[in-house]
Amino acid sequence: MEKKTPLYDCHVALGGKIVPFAGYLLPVQYATGVITEHMAVRTKAGLFDVSHMAELVLEGPDALKNVNMLTTVHIEEMVDGQVKYSPMCNENGGIVDDLMVYRMGPEKYLLVVNAANHEKDYEWIKAHISGDVTLTDISEGVAQIALQGPVSEVILKKICNEADIPTKYYTFIPGVTLKTNKGDITEVIVSRTGYTGEAGYELYCKAEDAEALFMTLLEVGKEDGLIPCGLGARDTLRLEASMPLYGHEMNDEISPKEASLGFFVKMDKEDFIGKEAIIARGEPKIKRVGIEITGRGIAREQCKIFKDGQEIGWVSSGTHCPFIGHAVAMGYVEKEYAVVDTTLEIDVRGRKVEGKVVKLPFIKKDK
Repeated sequence: MEKKTPLYDCHVALGGKIVPFAGYLLPVQYATGVITEHMAVRTKAGLFDVSHMAELVLEGPDALKNVNMLTTVHIEEMVDGQVKYSPMCNENGGIVDDLMVYRMGPEKYLLVVNAANHEKDYEWIKAHISGDVTLTDISEGVAQIALQGPVSEVILKKICNEADIPTKYYTFIPGVTLKTNKGDITEVIVSRTGYTGEAGYELYCKAEDAEALFMTLLEVGKEDGLIPCGLGARDTLRLEASMPLYGHEMNDEISPKEASLGFFVKMDKEDFIGKEAIIARGEPKIKRVGIEITGRGIAREQCKIFKDGQEIGWVSSGTHCPFIGHAVAMGYVEKEYAVVDTTLEIDVRGRKVEGKVVKLPFIKKDK
């Protein structure tokens, strides 16, 4: 039985097409359609319900030590109000999940994990922490709303003091008060982060405040072109921005280095779960690449990739991207073929479609 986010009734009232996703009932699109929603985020602004994401808190004198072991980045370098992205590896060097780490204080960290891995991640973390630290799942009491696009700051300023809006990417301000059409709501986290490749914010509020915040943003942002957006646009936007998605570009077998996430794997750390296995694996034999489809067709997940008749990899995600105006894909190929301008063929339902390796990301916008 799928759950409903605190914004379910809003989506229904706004005409959202509801589908099951990661254990929740969420809008895949509204009457506007995926292309319109995608373009709104690229040119103006879009509003997403991402309350299905899970929020876990590690707190106590040993919180830093534990978060540092669970992730592959330097958590000890973080300061209050900073966010870091990190893979979380298993003992074999594969990826349990990728997550966002929020430093709430020297002994308190908020971990935001993928909805599909909610229970799995909680149990994994619970089994791998030690010392004076507590793990708390606060997901049910938290709603998350993503305001994304080049005019998102203009919109947010209408309900928020300018001093409470973070100016630097991957930073946040906690305890913010926002003005809504049902009165002020408090204790909101305003985070300058997102999953679209655009400037924007992710707002964490109490579940009971979500509807007022969501509808107020749509109301005050209407004149700036803000529209509600669903899962379809979220996926095309993240793919256009070359952002990996767990279950597609990452899983328990693929290492972060194979996933082209080596920048987020700090091998100079004293230790982290999976470090020895990543060393033992040696240089990656496969690599995540971007592929521009130069032939006619759209490559989808699990399509096989060929070079000169030889199978060399597979597609992990693929679609037509509205803003750049053509079809692209991400996939894994043998390392020797992971070179920009290498021509490839992709088997799309029995038909070979031409493509070439291109530099990621497909689109890069100033955040």
